Amino acid sequence: MRREATMFTQPLRDEHAHLLPHIETLRTVADTLEHTTPEALGDALADLERFLGDHLIPHAEAEDRVLYPVIARVLGAAEATATMSRDHVQVGRLAHELSTLRKAIGREGLNDERRAALRRVLYGLYTLVKVHFAKEEEIYLPLLEQRLPEPEAEQLFAELAHAHHH
Repeated sequence: MRREATMFTQPLRDEHAHLLPHIETLRTVADTLEHTTPEALGDALADLERFLGDHLIPHAEAEDRVLYPVIARVLGAAEATATMSRDHVQVGRLAHELSTLRKAIGREGLNDERRAALRRVLYGLYTLVKVHFAKEEEIYLPLLEQRLPEPEAEQLFAELAHAHHH
């Protein structure tokens, strides 16, 4: 791998690094469901819902729009990123389910059934996103680093950074 190649994919790696503490929170909240107060849980879930809606889902949408078409072209296969886009769909579904659960818990409190559902959704999101980021960083980004001409790569990651914040 060209050493300088890593530099142009660094913004996406940095973006992942910035998102990861929030991803870890998904697991922490799930781990501590038994011991948390209703207020603390409500706050934590509201924060997670905001994170998903304001940061993670726009990140996924930017990748679908900007990054994946380039990867598909570089690999010469339109379906090369289909599994990655499918991960994004599932993140959206789980985020929606989390939102629905949060409202139900806010209205009616946390019973065993809702606790189990909440734990499943939180761990599901956590695992899905961790594996998804790893696939991007270990498989897709090295492919781009090897095969994309540097000027085009720089433009791609500039567009991606721009897309995340709009």
